Amino acid sequence: MFGLRDPIENRASIFFLPRVCIYDKDQIMKTNRWEDHYTRLARDEDWLARSVYKLQEIDKKFRIIKKDDRLLDMGCFPGSWSQYGLRKVGRKGEVVGIDLTRPEQFLPSNFRFIPADVLSLDVEWLAKEIGPRGVVLSDLAPRTTGIRSVDTNRSMSLAARAAEIAYAVLKVRGHFVCKVFEGEDLRHFRVETSRHFKRTRLFRPTATRKGSREIYLVGIDLVK
Repeated sequence: MFGLRDPIENRASIFFLPRVCIYDKDQIMKTNRWEDHYTRLARDEDWLARSVYKLQEIDKKFRIIKKDDRLLDMGCFPGSWSQYGLRKVGRKGEVVGIDLTRPEQFLPSNFRFIPADVLSLDVEWLAKEIGPRGVVLSDLAPRTTGIRSVDTNRSMSLAARAAEIAYAVLKVRGHFVCKVFEGEDLRHFRVETSRHFKRTRLFRPTATRKGSREIYLVGIDLVK
């Protein structure tokens, strides 16, 4: 697992990172193995990955992202969620992305990239560094092993960390979207999350691949 360097160092090198990543995403359009309708549609519509259609559907259903919002996108590589967020928030909005790999060919002026491993990220530093956010997105996914219990536990660890960060940086009535693998701990995770939001929902977008165990928890209106 790769850790975050000292925050002061990160400020000086905020737009640089090593080309490594702990997150595997089937949305990355590299091989014909994953070629499908959404992959082709994303390419035709100039999105960076097919995963954009998951966020798009979530946003349409729950009205998560608004004009001029300030977003945090965790697990932002390859960039389609940040790309979608920037289109929704407009020029006066802002998106901060966190991952170990920087999205390529993606340099809008109101996008800031922080190279970091969320599991070792200094949450207090992050909250001070980026200020309050209206929306926190997490598409974090573990490198899968094929062992269901191991993969589910890893996913839940990332989801729990994403929620911890969301509570720290979200403003009152902010929203949270988090990917997690279905498993026996999902119910407990939702109960815990429900204590911080007026409403929580579990949602599986139609763009989710068949056989995938991923599902999204949506927290609406943070309460502090």
